[in-house]
Amino acid sequence: MIAASGLRLTEHELDVPLHPGSDETLTVFAREVAAPEGLDKPFLVFLQGGPGFESPRPAGAPAAWLKRALQDFRVLLLDQRGTGRSGIAPTDAERLQHYRADAIVRDCEAFREHFGVERWAVLGQSFGGLCVYTYLSAHPEHLSEAFITGGIPVLGNRIEDVYRATYALTAERTRRYFERYPADRARVEDLLKRDDIVLPGGDRLTPGRVRALGRMLGMSDGAENLHHLLELDPASPVFRHDAERASEFPRNPIYAVLHDACWADGGTTRWAAERVYGGELLTGEHMFPALFDEIADMRPFRDAAHTLAEHEWPRLYDEDRLAANEVPCAAAVYANDMYLPRVFSEETAARTGRMRIWLTDEYEHNGLRVDGGRVLGRLIDLARDRV
Repeated sequence: MIAASGLRLTEHELDVPLHPGSDETLTVFAREVAAPEGLDKPFLVFLQGGPGFESPRPAGAPAAWLKRALQDFRVLLLDQRGTGRSGIAPTDAERLQHYRADAIVRDCEAFREHFGVERWAVLGQSFGGLCVYTYLSAHPEHLSEAFITGGIPVLGNRIEDVYRATYALTAERTRRYFERYPADRARVEDLLKRDDIVLPGGDRLTPGRVRALGRMLGMSDGAENLHHLLELDPASPVFRHDAERASEFPRNPIYAVLHDACWADGGTTRWAAERVYGGELLTGEHMFPALFDEIADMRPFRDAAHTLAEHEWPRLYDEDRLAANEVPCAAAVYANDMYLPRVFSEETAARTGRMRIWLTDEYEHNGLRVDGGRVLGRLIDLARDRV
């Protein structure tokens, strides 16, 4: 297939087992993107953020990062299991426990074997970076290069440490936001007291959903987007529709159901975000059990979410293998990242062989989206020792 941009798009579907040894299978989808002259270039697998979001869809002019990638690679855009065209997220814990980064890496390996490729490169954005680290732990021999943007994980069972740090970062970002838009504090406080706002889907705008609007503040345009929502009349249809869309959990339920689990390098999570919550006015990427009651479309996942909160997770990362890593790696670490605190990223990077980082305060968490050509180009140069 030839896209409007002239890129060559090829669709691939592969049946994979739910887990090793399982008779149950699911179909995983990936879209191969190549420049007309790049059909034989090596592969770069793109691992999307989330968890629980499908890969981007090429439309019109390619994104800047994709345009840069196509200079060196053909790109495989993987819809991680339970997203996009890779099936529907199950509602039971028994299956959902097999939708983490380790399963995504196994799906990548199934595609690699399907294509008959010995080694390929990977690019992980946000949660995709956690998948890259899982790949480096499980199958480094099949990677030629690894690039990460805003997604170096914490090693070990330290989810409480992560959430304490991200609450502090969100509180600081909230303080700066209200300095910029002082009238919005009263608007937030008013919304937290109200129980009369019914969203288009029939759910009420609860205090938890109001506080969770703070998730916006970690992106480069987040403050403006939050302000543009809060300046609206809460009684207006525009406000109610936009407030509902700000809670994207029903469209991508894995994001909420497995968010804690993606941090679990062993151990249990036990609703860690709720346990360490300190009463912050706005929250970030922090999942609370109440959302599975307050959002009607998330109620089918409620029992699974509670079961998974008590699940004993296997480790995702092999620290010895990471220390001995010889795959050329480069990562963009955003100095002010609200979602992945730099202190943990730098700590893990220092324990990873052949990892070079670019610490920058020029971007927020979405640096790949806003200036992807420069970001990816810098990482490629770092991994290849050209910087």
